Amino acid sequence: MFDTMFVVMTMKFLEKYGIHIRDEKTMWTALTHSSYSNEHGCENYERLEFLGDAVLELITSEYFYEHGDFREGDMTKIRSRYVCEHANYEYAKVVGFIPYIRVGNGQIHNVNETIVADVFEAILGAIFLECGYKVSKKYILDVITPFIENNCVFYSDYKSLLQEMMQTTKKSLEYRLLSETGPAHDKTYVFEVVVDDIVYGTGTGKSKKEAEQKAAEDAYKKAVSK
Repeated sequence: MFDTMFVVMTMKFLEKYGIHIRDEKTMWTALTHSSYSNEHGCENYERLEFLGDAVLELITSEYFYEHGDFREGDMTKIRSRYVCEHANYEYAKVVGFIPYIRVGNGQIHNVNETIVADVFEAILGAIFLECGYKVSKKYILDVITPFIENNCVFYSDYKSLLQEMMQTTKKSLEYRLLSETGPAHDKTYVFEVVVDDIVYGTGTGKSKKEAEQKAAEDAYKKAVSK
């Protein structure tokens, strides 16, 4: 059963973009973390996140293709500035859905950047299913274009920075999972980044992606300080 007030409030944050989701269950799912679904036996946002990630990449790729004469490599770099976890988190704050994310009791004090960024993509997936590409594109561009026009710089993608650094020296680069602990809904990952069989850095995060970024940041900062 849906919480009527919850549904009304969650629909509000999309009204300013002229979007109304008729399938309330889809939006309910987009806002549901696995920790909540594990406790209550409902679907979580992961499938919608997968779809939204692909839609977001297409929309932003199209935008940069149409707004400039960038070469392929340059388009990839500039897109990565605006399609990354931290960027998605900043977009989420503008959209205003963060208070409505549903998490389990063990996660309630840890609605972290990774979860918020994933929900941003899941909501886009829900909009795409309900309203199609044209509406999804307008929504995303309404949200992110001001950041692009203001040349907003989010935190650096350290994996990309490290990759570029290693390419200039022709060194091999590998991320290795050291440990994976905690219950399914609240795991902690530790990764190390290895360059030519030498450990350059380690990182810990609530997702593999976050832990790899932290390891890359550790390695990159050590490399540039030498």
